[in-house]
Formats: sequence, C-alpha cells, structure tokens
Amino acid sequence: MKKSLLTLSVAVAAVMAAGTVSAADFPARPIQVVVPYSAGGSTDLSLRVFADTFEKNFEGKQMVIRNQPGGGGGIGTSAVAHGRPDGYTIGAAAQGPIAIKPHIGGTDYGVEDFNYVGLFARSLQLLVACKDAPFNDYDSFIEYAKANKPQVGNSGAGGANQISAEAFAEAAGIKIESIPFEGSSKARTACIGGHIHAMVASPAEAKAAADSGQMVPIFVMEDKRIDLFPDTPTAVEKGVDFTWSSWKGIVAPKTVQGETLEYLRAAVQKIATDPAFIKKMTDMGEFVTYEDAATFEARVKKDSEVSKKVLEDLGMLGMNK
Repeated sequence: MKKSLLTLSVAVAAVMAAGTVSAADFPARPIQVVVPYSAGGSTDLSLRVFADTFEKNFEGKQMVIRNQPGGGGGIGTSAVAHGRPDGYTIGAAAQGPIAIKPHIGGTDYGVEDFNYVGLFARSLQLLVACKDAPFNDYDSFIEYAKANKPQVGNSGAGGANQISAEAFAEAAGIKIESIPFEGSSKARTACIGGHIHAMVASPAEAKAAADSGQMVPIFVMEDKRIDLFPDTPTAVEKGVDFTWSSWKGIVAPKTVQGETLEYLRAAVQKIATDPAFIKKMTDMGEFVTYEDAATFEARVKKDSEVSKKVLEDLGMLGMNK
C-alpha cells in the first residue's frame, strides 16, 4: 500500500510539473494587451502595429489586443492594475487614464499601482493661433495674454490638452480661458472658424491647416524644434521651462516581477528600436521614442504632479469622487 501511495504521489508531482511554465519559458501562450479605448483610435492602431512587430521579432510568440473602453480609459486601465501576476495581461499606458484621471476621481488605482515596462511613442503638441486671432507668433501671443485672457480650445475638460495649456500659462505667467470641446475635431472647426483665439493641436492636425493659412503655429511644446515645423520656436528657447507631450507605453500589474517583467521590458526596447516599426509609426504621424522603465515612470510621475496642480487650480481635483 505504501509503495502504491508513493508511486501515485510521484505521478501527481510529475503531472503538476509538466503543467507548470517557468519564467524562462515565458510567454507560453498569447500575451494580451488591454487597450482602454475603442478600436480605430490612435492608441489602438499604434498597439496593433506594436503587437505585429512583437510577433515578427519573437518567432512563435503571440500578442493580441483586447479593447476595453469606458470611463475615459479608466475601465481598461483598472483591469490592468488588478490583473494576474503572470504577465499575460499587460496594458497600453495612456497619459489621461494614468497621470490625470486619478486626480479627478472615479478610479480605483493610482500611478503607484503599475510596473512600468517602457515607453515607445509620444504625441507631440503645439499651440496654434486661430483665424483672425490678435497675434501671429509667440511674442505677440505672450504680449496679448499679459493684457487679456485669450480663449484656448482643447479636446475635452480635464484632458491632456487642457492640462498642457493651463500648465504652460502658469509657467509663462499669463492667464488663459480654456474652452473645452467634445473632441479635437470640433475644437479644430471652431479654430478655423475664428470662434476661439488659439488651440492645442497635434502636429498632424495643424500641418494642413497651417499650410493653407487657416492656423498659425505659435510654439511647439518640446525642448527642441521639430522637423515638421522648423520655423516654429519652443517655449524653452523663449525662456519658459515648459515641455509637454502625450505618450504611449506599456504597463503591467504591480505583481508582475522577476524574469517575466524583464522579458517584457526587453521586448518593448526591441520593438521601439525596430526600423520597420519606426517607419510604420512615423507614417501614421506618431513620434517614436523609447524610454526604459525608470525613465518612463519618472515621466509619468512628473506629468501626474503637474496635472494635480493644474486640476487643483481649476477646482477639478477630486470632482468625480
């Protein structure tokens, strides 16, 4: 009887061992990336290029996209924060849901509830003057804003565009009146129609309108000028220490550790530096930038601090709690 029990125990142990996947074997099944927005948007499209590049660089490995929209990106982002510790559920990290939304309220997570895997792209921003605006360059904009309160459109209250405009105004020592719209396309229509003085826009949004004279670029929110607008200054070169951009990265649940986490971080670096990936993303209007986990986390925490201060000044801190 003892021999039979011993034999059975050995057999059970062997079966259990066979069904266990070590960190060195990761991933043994598809990695799922939660995109907290609907299919078809810039974040979704970028992550599909990311997943395709992953599969081409890691032969035999799979990555699938799971769209989980709702709550301004908060629902899908929450699913990642509370995901299993096995590394098979990671998330598309976006600025709004992670760095801004927790300060407004209605989330069950904060910036500290993720492992930062890496950043792979940024969405640049610039301020443009609209039709019939009483300024047409950086200096005249600042001069006007010191005596008046220009109306600056953005793509939604409490969103990244409003935060960036308000944060710049504080850094430059001016006052603005933020005008939120339901999306960037409506803000752009109002700008071209001369219903607001200025707006925050992406380079892709501004390029065609600028070329046709419907908008005038005022400044780029980078530390250096960009190729698309070589004649447009930065706030930094004008003496205002201010930069801002939205970003796209990868985060994992805080519980993902060890070799699994290191594998994911190495994968992001390999993908973000892949020439084919860079070309595809650039053709889509994305600005490919790789940042490792520590640099990415520092960026997120800085943006979170800036957002908190701006939202507090606007009386929006904790408004959805």
